[in-house]
Amino acid sequence: MKASLDTNVMIHLYRAGRQQILFDFFEEGVFIYEQIRSVELEHHGQDILESVDADITSGKLKIYTREKLKSQSVLKMFQNNVDENRLLYGTGDLGEVYAISLAQTIGAYSLVTDDIKPGGPYMSLLQLEYEVMPFTFAELLILRYLLGEADELQTVDDFNAVNLASDLNWSLKSQVIKFIKRFWKEPYKEEDRQWMQKLSADHNIKAKSRFASMRRWL
Repeated sequence: MKASLDTNVMIHLYRAGRQQILFDFFEEGVFIYEQIRSVELEHHGQDILESVDADITSGKLKIYTREKLKSQSVLKMFQNNVDENRLLYGTGDLGEVYAISLAQTIGAYSLVTDDIKPGGPYMSLLQLEYEVMPFTFAELLILRYLLGEADELQTVDDFNAVNLASDLNWSLKSQVIKFIKRFWKEPYKEEDRQWMQKLSADHNIKAKSRFASMRRWL
């Protein structure tokens, strides 16, 4: 999979020194629009800019500019997506508008955002007909754990590090409960349940036993 990033999750992961999680998980690429680097992070994430720029220079983090979108003949599509999303989200946070619009334009299946407020990008993408799937940092950690790419200790350690750096005050237990509801018990979209079923089949995920093992750490 490949992913477009919202500003908030970048700040949270980089401040915790856990940004590599993104690059390991999304092997097809991690992308941002130039506005997020040049405006959003300049205003809200000055302390992480050196690390972000290093990852852009190394090619880990790929930045889309207007010129790059134009060279790929998708600038007009991007502009149309931005216009439509601004009507939905308003002008309060252009970062989320650009992140979603970029995902739609370049065919990034995933948007990573920690903005889970009602009407925000996460909840909107769960409820509306978008071909973009939202994930929080916690969901990425849980998915990584289910796939066997991290054990319980690593998952708890990474969660606590990001949670502390972000001041989100989440609990891993509550995030696991929400994850199970989303993908098994009470999905907002049937597509989410089907996606998880396919992922489990493709990777032989034994979700019940994995969650039972995790429960001792919660």
